[in-house]
Amino acid sequence: MPRPHAAAVLEDAYNERKSAMLRSRGWSTRIVPLTGYGSESQLRVFARVIMTRGEQDDPEEPTHAARLRAVELETRGWRAFLTTPAIDEVVTIRINERITTARTDRGGFIDLTVRGHGLTPGWHRIFVGSPNAQTIDVPVLVIGNDVTHGIVSDIDDTVLSTSLPRPMIAAWNTFLRSEGARKAVPGMATMYRELLAEHPEAPVIYLSTGAWNTSPWLTRFLRRNGYPKGPMLLTDWGPTNTGWFRSGQEHKHAQLHRLARELPHVKWLLIGDDGQHDPKIYTEFTSRKPGHVRGIAIRELSPGEQVLSHVIPVANDDLVPAPTEELDVPVVRAPDGYGLAPQVRAIWASDPADGPSAPGVSRG
Repeated sequence: MPRPHAAAVLEDAYNERKSAMLRSRGWSTRIVPLTGYGSESQLRVFARVIMTRGEQDDPEEPTHAARLRAVELETRGWRAFLTTPAIDEVVTIRINERITTARTDRGGFIDLTVRGHGLTPGWHRIFVGSPNAQTIDVPVLVIGNDVTHGIVSDIDDTVLSTSLPRPMIAAWNTFLRSEGARKAVPGMATMYRELLAEHPEAPVIYLSTGAWNTSPWLTRFLRRNGYPKGPMLLTDWGPTNTGWFRSGQEHKHAQLHRLARELPHVKWLLIGDDGQHDPKIYTEFTSRKPGHVRGIAIRELSPGEQVLSHVIPVANDDLVPAPTEELDVPVVRAPDGYGLAPQVRAIWASDPADGPSAPGVSRG
């Protein structure tokens, strides 16, 4: 096993010392609910355990939305990225009458696969607790074996517009984070709802390189702007065992391939933007797993948004084009959801093996 990166060693030592100090001052722990997903045979459960002053500020009605709001109020702004994780904390997951235990990792997270869960397709509530935290209910989505349609959606610059230089997004989230600073991309929520109206059983997975710390805020943003609810696959913020930060591209590649393994019957509509690396990532995944992709939809950023994203006024794939012409699935582009909707509807209604089914839908 490779030796951990020095940054990870320093962070672990700092978190362990800080956690011990807070516990000595009477702090307890809080469980942050994160939406899970799975198939009829296995379930992927997410949660995070962090140090907290106490449970006295819990909402009177312990709904999922209320708990997210409580976490958001407690960890607003810079506190979201300086929360102290509860490391190696025992976590208990109860699914109906079945109880499974796990321990949090160095970031206070659990990412646990539970097999033979016994839940039927659809939305359910499971219960997650730990010895020093109040047990809470966590939503999970079970995707049926007969489901063939699904959406994988990026977040930044795809469903929400930051209007900020890319290097400043993390700083803005950390120190300022005004909810009004980010706006929904026009037409995207409407397009998603229209697609689900045709296939209401289709899952929507939000795949982003953003940090788990922002999950409560992003969940409320999506709900407030009319986006369908769905699990989010985010990343941990900070050093790793191999470097100072995680690779966003590796994260997206890994999660896409995991979705293909866990849900082999679902053919995904991959939705992203051309501000970073979505065209390249989606193209590489599709070339390796063509039977798992229904089509690719790319939101084209304006020249001004491109400058904010990566300094130059053209898309990254204009400089190093992704070989979309070699793909056997349709690839469509437009500046917003209103432009993408008619093209995407044609993809959504067709089988990937049928080829383009309407004018304007190109293959690659």
